[in-house]
Amino acid sequence: MLDLGCGGGELLALLIKEKQVHAQGIELSETAIQRCVAEGLSVFQQDIDTGLSEYADSSFDYVILNQTLQQVKKPDFVLKEALRVGKRVIVGFPNFVYISARLQILKGRVPVTKALPYEWYDTPNLHFLAIADFKDYCKKRNIHIEDSAFIRKNGTVKLLPNLLAEIGLFLLNAI
Repeated sequence: MLDLGCGGGELLALLIKEKQVHAQGIELSETAIQRCVAEGLSVFQQDIDTGLSEYADSSFDYVILNQTLQQVKKPDFVLKEALRVGKRVIVGFPNFVYISARLQILKGRVPVTKALPYEWYDTPNLHFLAIADFKDYCKKRNIHIEDSAFIRKNGTVKLLPNLLAEIGLFLLNAI
């Protein structure tokens, strides 16, 4: 498993401990990498916007982009590279059109929610996507959505996820 934009390695450590996976991460932040190394995690410093040329096609069973896709400069390229090196790709992102965010916008404010915890002036987010946008994107790019789940603080969302879910999770593979 490869975790792209693994941050401080929280998910990486959890998957290694709970699922006994062989995993490594890629992260840009030196501070985050230091936290990973201190935890004994295998993490490499790299800008995923430049690609994953050192990895062969299908070299990982899973590639994870959790809370990463909206923060990269070239999400289309990064996702193509993830699909190239991974047999399956797990993507998780905050739904920028979640009802709480919409209500804040109606009040004339940039939204701050649990899934979007940053103020406008310090957000790492460069791209603002909705669940519906991501589904359309996958359809246009012939990316197969194998499974999906939509989450809010009280659990999973089955009805109207684009409106009611804070987080979208997708399991993808190339067609």
